[in-house]
Amino acid sequence: MESIVRLASLKIFNIKNVQSGQIVMPNACRKQLSYKNAEVLGIYGQNGSGKTAVIDTLYYLQKIMVGSTLEEEVTDYIDAGKDQAEIAADFHIFAESTIYEVSYKITLGKSEKCAEIIRETLSCAVNKGENRSNKTVFMDYQRSDREAVFTPRKRFDEVVEANPENRTDLIVARKMAEKSNCSYIFGEYSREIFCRNYQNNFKHYSEVIQALFKFALMDLFVIRNTHSGVISANFLLPMAFKIQQNEIGMKGDFAVPLTEPVILNEERKTLLDTIVEQINMVLFTIIPGMRIAVHNYGKQLMDSGETGYRVELVSIRENMPPIPIRMESEGIIKLISILNALIQAFGNPSICLAVDELDAGIFEYMLGELLDIFNKSAKGQLIFTSHNLRPLEMLDKDSIMFSTANPERRYIRMKNVKASNNLRDTYLRGITLGGQDEVIYEETDSLKIARAFRKAGRTAEHA
Repeated sequence: MESIVRLASLKIFNIKNVQSGQIVMPNACRKQLSYKNAEVLGIYGQNGSGKTAVIDTLYYLQKIMVGSTLEEEVTDYIDAGKDQAEIAADFHIFAESTIYEVSYKITLGKSEKCAEIIRETLSCAVNKGENRSNKTVFMDYQRSDREAVFTPRKRFDEVVEANPENRTDLIVARKMAEKSNCSYIFGEYSREIFCRNYQNNFKHYSEVIQALFKFALMDLFVIRNTHSGVISANFLLPMAFKIQQNEIGMKGDFAVPLTEPVILNEERKTLLDTIVEQINMVLFTIIPGMRIAVHNYGKQLMDSGETGYRVELVSIRENMPPIPIRMESEGIIKLISILNALIQAFGNPSICLAVDELDAGIFEYMLGELLDIFNKSAKGQLIFTSHNLRPLEMLDKDSIMFSTANPERRYIRMKNVKASNNLRDTYLRGITLGGQDEVIYEETDSLKIARAFRKAGRTAEHA
């Protein structure tokens, strides 16, 4: 079988306003080593309490794990008062007869111009039948260590033992990774060496690196606020998609302009048709009587000289002529933009979809129904942030974490919640009366707010 990767937990240190915080997925919270069920995790809390930091961290973790160059803006995400930040992610990898418990830790440091990876470690415990090995570090790269390419030496020797030329290749790959400012473990040159067909003890570790790379490349979807921003500006519709055709898979964001038709070549048009076809299978059940279509204005010669098609996305409702998709509400456009990724997560246990502000523009009742259906019937993982409290009535306590007012312990689960309790009521009671391990709402004074508004209003009048 092809390995299935599940995110178990994510720890964040000194990123944005999170000095320390950890989110734990429901199965890991219940101490279950399983991929047989859907996992939904909603993150709730007041504005500015670190919810978006989780989604942004997952986005940069994904970039690092596919070997991309670290973006300059990462420097701005490291706590202004600190020199270093850390991301630690735990994964469970389900292979044919083995379950790997893997921890991947990255330390980011500020340099003159940008952030850089100053340390990476991969640790692994192997579960085979009834036996479980201790979790040990099998790869430790330190940028400052000029003596060793990576440690422990035993693992380095295993890679070289398979082919003596690997020694030189590993040194070159390290220099290339540092020059490109990307991960050493997952960088293109070193990954190619680590993922070769090993017959010695390194075989397990090679499988782990391969599985994590594939997960980040093909199975992890992160929908940040910038995704919603271009929709709000009525400028672009970025559709997150994954298409599996025979042995070849494609994943990414298919961006369709909202302001005017776009010219696509044959291949791109076929891809758009496929995405739209998949979306329509579900869309008409969520928004009764509605489907979308690719309106073809005809052939047009492209700049490259090949024949293109001038197309536009339109929405079609019963007994009504098609209208451009930009005329639909922001909520409908947002749903369309994430629907293909949601479909993938519904049917594939290895897909992890993380969405910031899932509730933006989506009707409250519909949001609750969608999450309830996903939680009961889906196969993959869904992580979301939201301000809408309806999901608290639809999901159990293991599926919800709350951000706190304490930057040193940003995320908690509610304690003393019985199965019969309404989590929404418990949360609102916790805001007003407390009683949880951490303060979950930094108190605001309505009288002070009203006074501040009056004072600002008087200032504006005399300005």
